[in-house]
Amino acid sequence: MQYINDTLKNKTILITGGAGFIGSNLAFYFQNEHPHAKVVVLDSFRSGETLSNGNLKSFGHFKNLLGFHGEIISGDINDKALLKKLEKEYKFDYIFHEAAISDTTALEQDLMIKTNVNAYKDLLDLAVAHKANMVYASSAATYGNAESPQRVGREAPNNVYGFSKLSMDHLSREYMKKTKIKIVGLRYFNVYGAREYFKNTTASMVLQFGHQILAGKNPRLFENSDKILRDFIYIEDIIQANIKAMQPRNSGIFNVGTGKARSFQSIVDILQKELGTKLQCEYIPNPFIGSYQFHTEANIETTKQLLGYQPRFEMEEGIKAYVPEIIRIYEEEVK
Repeated sequence: MQYINDTLKNKTILITGGAGFIGSNLAFYFQNEHPHAKVVVLDSFRSGETLSNGNLKSFGHFKNLLGFHGEIISGDINDKALLKKLEKEYKFDYIFHEAAISDTTALEQDLMIKTNVNAYKDLLDLAVAHKANMVYASSAATYGNAESPQRVGREAPNNVYGFSKLSMDHLSREYMKKTKIKIVGLRYFNVYGAREYFKNTTASMVLQFGHQILAGKNPRLFENSDKILRDFIYIEDIIQANIKAMQPRNSGIFNVGTGKARSFQSIVDILQKELGTKLQCEYIPNPFIGSYQFHTEANIETTKQLLGYQPRFEMEEGIKAYVPEIIRIYEEEVK
């Protein structure tokens, strides 16, 4: 399904973090819908390197790109020499910036700021040099425990990841004032869908609950999970927003969610219906009280008006569409 009418023939698109969850989905969107565009994927890919919390530093995985025929570059966005090489050897028309240290529990403030903020400035300079429109991943983490529905301008990040994304937004606004390129920041809410498995423990609870159920284990939820509400958004709507952001009416920062808060309990109930199971839920104390968002709901009115974005998937529809992939991943990667 094409979300834009104009052709991208002979256009060159850079996707940073292109072996990750959202980046790889973007890569396949362009390959399938705009086969005459040149797509360049840049990703650091995974190594054994971990953060202090034990999670991998990079989640990029080659399996997310199986079947992709475009150009692939292994490299780190912190490598200034690499970015200079990209500036000289390519002429990008669009840059989709998905690369980041995206682990909200990471404690390395220095690495977070260097990777998420400083490297982004270098990529903005690349975009300006090439006169390329920039679409980048911001985050609902910028809101912290701000009152729902979350609105742009009411941020209160409570971890360094959210702070780094808000810093990216501030930097973007400065560039919007002084450059002619279009810059669009998309604040993703809780995304789920295909190609997230290699995020490991940071993958969505939709996938994690699905695999618990397929293993015959009772789903384990925090106490009062029927009252813990998030704005869960299916990957297809995230891709839609990115494509709409290629030719925005205005540069800006926009929420990307469904505009509806749903509970973690609902995820399990929908999964059990789709998988035909009736396992008993187990409820455990929530160890993250005080640092945990108990209610997120994106205000998406501006996103609708200025980007022409309209969420297409309710959670019931998104999970139903995702279940065959959840089963495939379980059979091929988990069992």
